[in-house]
Amino acid sequence: MNEQTISKMISMKLSGMVEGYQHQESSPEFKKMSFEERFQLLIDHEYDRRKSNTLKRLIKSANFQDSQACIEDIEYHEDRKLEKMRILELSSCNYVRQTNNIIIKGPTGAGKSYIAQAFGISACRQHHTVKYVRLPELLDELMVEQYRNDDSYRKSIKKISKVDLLILDEWLLIDISPEQAALVLEIVEMRYKLKSTIFCSQIDPQGWPQKLGNGTVAEAIMDRIVHNSIQLLIDGEISMRERHGIRN
Repeated sequence: MNEQTISKMISMKLSGMVEGYQHQESSPEFKKMSFEERFQLLIDHEYDRRKSNTLKRLIKSANFQDSQACIEDIEYHEDRKLEKMRILELSSCNYVRQTNNIIIKGPTGAGKSYIAQAFGISACRQHHTVKYVRLPELLDELMVEQYRNDDSYRKSIKKISKVDLLILDEWLLIDISPEQAALVLEIVEMRYKLKSTIFCSQIDPQGWPQKLGNGTVAEAIMDRIVHNSIQLLIDGEISMRERHGIRN
């Protein structure tokens, strides 16, 4: 294959096929194969390359704290009371396709964030868009954008509303102001029955209204989250940080 043809393939973004062809040319065993067999291998190489690149882009854009989190590495210690079959079923992302939410609750160090991000990676593997963010961080960013004289706030809200799976870590870790509660309501309202959200919280949903300031806004937020959610409790006599020898 001459350099001009290779240049055309690169311009058409067929770098996977070019790489596969160069590998074939450098290995004598491929000379024994038919054109159809070699061509099929080139197509497979290009397809796998594109799938790999897509996955990398999805994981990068999700902004995970732990991009190595995966379902296969979840630890099922007896005191954690995790049901492996349930975790595997959730990793299939049926809840995303059905636009259901997941509430992951448990004490500090129980591994809520890791499991939520493992679900997020599974969603990326199935070509869903994902965003991971700490709720305090998200609210701070949106509050600042609201006071700018541009459309940054509306753009951010639009992005949040469109992502297939939103992971909100440190959900209601601290009390929030009425203004912040209004922001939360706008987010959950725009995603209600359209997209899925994972909420990671140390607090049982029964205690959420108090953190949200009670009132009609809190009631509206609860109505759009809890009734459409799968609840997953992570227990544990020993925190995952202790198990892995991680110091705070």
